[in-house]
Amino acid sequence: MLGGAPDIEVVGEAADGSEVLPLVAQCAPDVVLMDIRMPTLDGLAATEQLRARPDAPEVLVLTTFHTDEHVLRALRAGAAGFVLKHTPPPEIVAAVRRVAAGEPVLSPAVTRQLMAQVAGGGARPRAAEAQARLAALADREREVAVAVGRGRSNAEIAAELFMSVPTVKTNVSRILAKLGLNNRVQIALLVHDAEELG
Repeated sequence: MLGGAPDIEVVGEAADGSEVLPLVAQCAPDVVLMDIRMPTLDGLAATEQLRARPDAPEVLVLTTFHTDEHVLRALRAGAAGFVLKHTPPPEIVAAVRRVAAGEPVLSPAVTRQLMAQVAGGGARPRAAEAQARLAALADREREVAVAVGRGRSNAEIAAELFMSVPTVKTNVSRILAKLGLNNRVQIALLVHDAEELG
């Protein structure tokens, strides 16, 4: 599937989660396509270990499982996307490209689950902590974070907040650094958690 894409090169393949870190160190990929169910070390634990390292590649989780627990754990660990295995191959290839370009990717079924969980108050215990973390941001950074939480692109945020796209990118980078987050998906999760308290 990936080998047939002219702009994608498969540089390595791990048999289980324990091989991920050494293989990433050896092959230096831009994106890791991670299965959740693997022997020895599962894909969620491997994602957590990998994304905790500096200069880690983006992770796109590919799985048959999409329970709330799996989705949230993967995204909180720093995965940039979550795609189900029954997704048509061209869409999986497109998801790899999008993650490589720094865009978050979620299957529609996963997006529905996250929205239902947020609407149902599943994140409420984390809400006060999330609000406190957002309060540490400058006003403009907080506005950008909220826009990211609403799924806006950099261009949309720039138009909405009367900023240039490079300024939006700078603000997103500052937010990630100040909050110790990996990507836009984690900013969005934090914003949604904070909104649980209204």
